[in-house]
Amino acid sequence: MAEPILEVSGLVKHYPLMRGILFKKQIGAVKAVDGVDFTLGKGETLGIVGESGCGKSTVARMLCNLERPTAGSIRFKGEDITRLSGRALKAVRRNIQMVFQDPYTSLNPRMTVGDIIGEPYEIHPEVAPKGDRRRRVRELLDVVGLNPEYINRYPHQFSGGQRQRIGIARGLALRPEVIVADEPVSALDVSVQAQVINLLDRLQSEFDLSYVFIAHDLSIVRHISDRVGVMYLGRIVEIGSDAEIYEHPTHPYTQALLSAVPVPDPEAREHRERIILTGDVPSPTAIPSGCRFRTRCWKAQERCVQEVPALAVPAEFRQAGGPAAHDSACHFAETLPIGRSAPGLPPAPEESPKPARNGNGPG
Repeated sequence: MAEPILEVSGLVKHYPLMRGILFKKQIGAVKAVDGVDFTLGKGETLGIVGESGCGKSTVARMLCNLERPTAGSIRFKGEDITRLSGRALKAVRRNIQMVFQDPYTSLNPRMTVGDIIGEPYEIHPEVAPKGDRRRRVRELLDVVGLNPEYINRYPHQFSGGQRQRIGIARGLALRPEVIVADEPVSALDVSVQAQVINLLDRLQSEFDLSYVFIAHDLSIVRHISDRVGVMYLGRIVEIGSDAEIYEHPTHPYTQALLSAVPVPDPEAREHRERIILTGDVPSPTAIPSGCRFRTRCWKAQERCVQEVPALAVPAEFRQAGGPAAHDSACHFAETLPIGRSAPGLPPAPEESPKPARNGNGPG
């Protein structure tokens, strides 16, 4: 992996549950994030996937310091940004920007596109002299595939895909090194999703960006990510390269997620075994002891009740190596053929060439 630019260790975010009106007393906590560890290399894209409510967006907000963690550290170039405040925090925030999920609510409807994209320059005036900001905004509109003449238009005059491009331009304004994209295409049509993903891919090489890309669509995450982390109930349960996670998953939860991904090949679909999880996701206010996935896992044994599995390379794969030798938080980790890449299934049909990644097009 490339030199780490972001190092997250033991990240925790608990929201207290209070009772009483005059004399309030804490009776519990919502454990939204409960011990997350990962690193992000320079120029790398780390995808984070999981069910709704697993803590993905809370991690994103903490990375941008929009939420203060309950415990743990977030190191940007070796400096723990959770301990910063004032000018020091402001300087770091310039280098870590966010692209929000909903392009319809993340843009102020009373501001023009020029004001929205140029607002970061008001907060960080050292980045662009006042007389040069208009030109820079026009350049950013052109970079994200929008007409610079749109600078005086308002958000309601754009489609969803165009609004998300405006959000991306705003994120690029300060020339950050890390962009946290919190489900940036989930509110868009499928065809527009591809355009925005290709735009992000192109901008990464042009601006030397590192991405934390959060989504629930596994196919989109694989398309853009170098490494993938799978979250469940506030923790990462498996992490590795895209090939390791998608073709050689070892955690039962990852295997269940991948078995639900639609397969376009009818023959492969007939031979694939669908994993149906039983039960509901436990409440983050009452997380099960031991392995938090054990209440829905078909492999669960007594050890899973008593002992919390560490996120590490399973012992059975350490010596053999190979793509299965990646971090997985399971006492009984094993590979399971999933989808088209599984042994014994017909080979996948050749994919059509990918469109040019120029970020242009409608939407």
